[in-house]
Amino acid sequence: MIAKLKGQYGSGICEANTYLGQNYMVVDPSIVSDLLQILRNREQFDYCVDITAVHYPEREKQFDVLWILYSFSKNERIRVKIMIADGESVPSAVSVWATANWLEREVYDMFGIRFDGHPDLKRILLPDGWKGYPLRKDYGIIQQDQEWVKANLGIESGQ
Repeated sequence: MIAKLKGQYGSGICEANTYLGQNYMVVDPSIVSDLLQILRNREQFDYCVDITAVHYPEREKQFDVLWILYSFSKNERIRVKIMIADGESVPSAVSVWATANWLEREVYDMFGIRFDGHPDLKRILLPDGWKGYPLRKDYGIIQQDQEWVKANLGIESGQ
């Protein structure tokens, strides 16, 4: 499968390997939308288990965005990863897997990463007026949106 995909995308697939028995690919963001579609349609990865991100504030491309996919027919998982800079958006996978809807909303809510083409990209865990993105490493562990806490809970933040 990887050889076939490398033949199709060439250097767009930056890395393909196996770690602890799980396959993964690091790909260029420009091909991720097409690649995800091919993985579902041609390679039978019919279930999007998770979409998540990791923040590396010291890097130029601060975010890794990961799709964890599963094929029921093959009983196999694959991880697809891209690296993006702060402020860059990612194509939505909602048209590929309906489960991507809430998963992308969670990544947006926790990291601030936008998904182009998402049908209703808004916060899913935190209140609409919340400021900041709690899973970014530059968001302090005890930091809270003091203004929101005071206005909505009537207490000082940290109590």
